[in-house]
Amino acid sequence: MKELLIQAADRSGVVNADMLRQFFDEHAEDDRRLDQVLMTAPNFTEDVVLRLFAEALGVSFFDEIEAQYVPQEFVESVPAPYAQHHYLIGYRPESQNGRLLVITANPLNVSVIDNVSKMLGLPVEMALSTRATITAAIDVAYEQKNTVIEEVAEEMDSQNLDQLVDEVQNSEDLLDVVNRPPVIRLVNDILFRALQMRASDIHIHPFETKIQVRYRIDGILYDTLTLNRNVLSLVISRIKVMAGMDIAERRMPQDGRCSVRIGQREIDLRVSTVPTSFGERAVLRLLDKSSGILTLEELGLFEEDKRIFDKMINRSHGVIFVTGPTGSGKSTTLYACLNRLDSTVKNIMTVEDPIEYQLNGISQMQVSLKKGMTFVNALRHILRQDPDVIMVGEVRDHETAAMAIQSSLTGHLVFSTLHTNDAAGAISRLLDFKIEPYLVSSSLIGVMAQRLVRRICPDCRTAYKPSPQELIELGLDDADGERMFYVGAGCAKCFDTGYRGRMGIYELMTVNETIRDMIYQRQTAGAIKKAALEAGMQTLRMDGARKVAAGITTIAEVLRVTQSDTI
Repeated sequence: MKELLIQAADRSGVVNADMLRQFFDEHAEDDRRLDQVLMTAPNFTEDVVLRLFAEALGVSFFDEIEAQYVPQEFVESVPAPYAQHHYLIGYRPESQNGRLLVITANPLNVSVIDNVSKMLGLPVEMALSTRATITAAIDVAYEQKNTVIEEVAEEMDSQNLDQLVDEVQNSEDLLDVVNRPPVIRLVNDILFRALQMRASDIHIHPFETKIQVRYRIDGILYDTLTLNRNVLSLVISRIKVMAGMDIAERRMPQDGRCSVRIGQREIDLRVSTVPTSFGERAVLRLLDKSSGILTLEELGLFEEDKRIFDKMINRSHGVIFVTGPTGSGKSTTLYACLNRLDSTVKNIMTVEDPIEYQLNGISQMQVSLKKGMTFVNALRHILRQDPDVIMVGEVRDHETAAMAIQSSLTGHLVFSTLHTNDAAGAISRLLDFKIEPYLVSSSLIGVMAQRLVRRICPDCRTAYKPSPQELIELGLDDADGERMFYVGAGCAKCFDTGYRGRMGIYELMTVNETIRDMIYQRQTAGAIKKAALEAGMQTLRMDGARKVAAGITTIAEVLRVTQSDTI
């Protein structure tokens, strides 16, 4: 086999043949399977190793696996845990003339391919792909298989609540539904559908005669499922057990959290329950750890704003605020800022409530009111840790605001968030917190207000002509009516909404000398906003209009999330 691989390396140039030969000589004593030896070698990536085996064995290598070509008989015959454990998925693309391929990441584990052939009762051929690609395909294929809510809900009348506690694991795999009680399968499937539809929150809302399950997708709530009223206590109890909450307490609000897995994806759930007149209501916030932190480039800032913002976040000291309502992406922006900074040369520390994503090379602290760890107390301790950059999750009161500003005046760069409608409103809010104007004017570097707008679905984007009134509201003149504008017609990929994904629109206000003087004189937010506009600031609506003109979002979206620019 080694010679075959060296010849394949010579033919294809995927890796250097001499380097491969040398590697084999150095690891001649290793008695593991050859593919395992190469996969764990630091010299070669998984992608390169599998391409080399594909060339040597004369089989296909797939860069991507399209979900529609995964045959239903594979999903029904091969259990999800088996497919996950051995990294394999069935595939029957049109290019293969009806032949069934089993794509795997273990090229020399032929016994597994034989087992799959027996399970299916069909002859199969091997193909190769990376573990990440195969896992993603398994997630999609088995998610589709497990949408069994209607069947499961009928089985649940006889479910015994006392058995639920024994069924829970710390971080269970949602795909593993074999021999699970009906309530567990039901809740797992509700979570599946949410992840399939890119939902950020799940609302389980009891009414007099039904339970309404709603998903928040791209910021909008949709009614997606209706369940029988009788299963409410079972579903809520199961969710409470997963989140480590008290299932006996039904008259008081509770909070909890847990992790679940979908294949190789780890999903954090934050759970809140409250009693209502028709029973307990639950809301689950979903945080996909595998989605990663966005970079500054991915936030959607236009080039000029990005250049100005980049300059701000590389200052040695001062305060930068990101403002907007709940759910407008402020934390994502702050994480992108911290990610931009070099944590190898700067000591970066955060205090958050809660910690949403773990950042490499950065020390993160969690607020805990029960233990007396407030934002103010945490900040006091952080200042003794010799930080260069501090991120405070939110400024909610005078003490936190005063401490954040004091920290910036002692030579630290401080990032934080405020709940205000626009950038200039942040200054009024700080003054409302009884912070002296001279402290605000001397410490504040800039404020960025933001909102999230839905992107037009690229698969069903169609041109349309807006009305003159729409153009006027957006701040465009009649001449812009000649430009091409777009909307989403609605398709299966965007669940007939016409939108898929979100991006930010921004209002970036730099605090220049004029604005400093105005802060010192306690001038109104309107006057400060006017001065910022004269200095070249783009308002939220102006930035939205630029994104409409670029064909990224729609006029209706920008009008929905922004206010008129009249001052």
